[in-house]
Amino acid sequence: MLGHLPDSCTLAGIGRDTVKALHASGARVVAISRTNADLFSLSKECLGIEPVCVDLGDWEATEQMLGGVGPVDLLVKNAAVALLQPFLEVTKEAFDRSFDVTLRSVFQVSQMVARGMIARGVPGSIVNVASMVAHVTFPNLAVYRPVGLRSVHGLHQGRNDHADQGHGLGLGPYKIRVNSVNPTVVLTAMGQLLSADPDFSRKLKERHPLKKSAEVEDVVNSILFLLSDRSASTSGSGILVDAGHLAS
Repeated sequence: MLGHLPDSCTLAGIGRDTVKALHASGARVVAISRTNADLFSLSKECLGIEPVCVDLGDWEATEQMLGGVGPVDLLVKNAAVALLQPFLEVTKEAFDRSFDVTLRSVFQVSQMVARGMIARGVPGSIVNVASMVAHVTFPNLAVYRPVGLRSVHGLHQGRNDHADQGHGLGLGPYKIRVNSVNPTVVLTAMGQLLSADPDFSRKLKERHPLKKSAEVEDVVNSILFLLSDRSASTSGSGILVDAGHLAS
């Protein structure tokens, strides 16, 4: 299952390419977006995927639209909004929107999918596409960073220990793995908003030891690894796709 909602509200970039990669591998894919046009074009590229049009920031609509989706074994949660406001200018509307999409929907959709896995008695894998911003600060992301950080922390509690109970995600005993992928700025629609300042973009790339930005394909490959049995003993972890930024 794929959920993708960047600030431009389109199914593009990481979400779209993940759908395409899973479809190419033979998986039955449910693609979620609030934008019908993106779902329509994706359905033409990937015949047989199941498109679901819903705003993941709307709890009741999400519950209704996803309640009838068939059995899910793998979940990729890629929903987020990046509302570029300095701390002193953050509005209630911006905070609520960021919270609803970036954090609350992560919990809701993961909970729905996990309940289905447990009811069927099957193992599964949940991958949350988070951000390097959970570990470092970027300009004008006063809302995105703390909300994203709590999202990553909450999903990481899929481990089989007592801490996960506090987050309502004690999934380890059910053989459900929970991990995240944390990329640096990737030049998707959202990434272009963050790197619109050429000076910021230059400094970011210079900070990366590899002297490059991450490509969408790099992120998708990490997602596929965490979904697959090749990561069978990996849970409660996060893969950094940051071109070495945090190591420098």
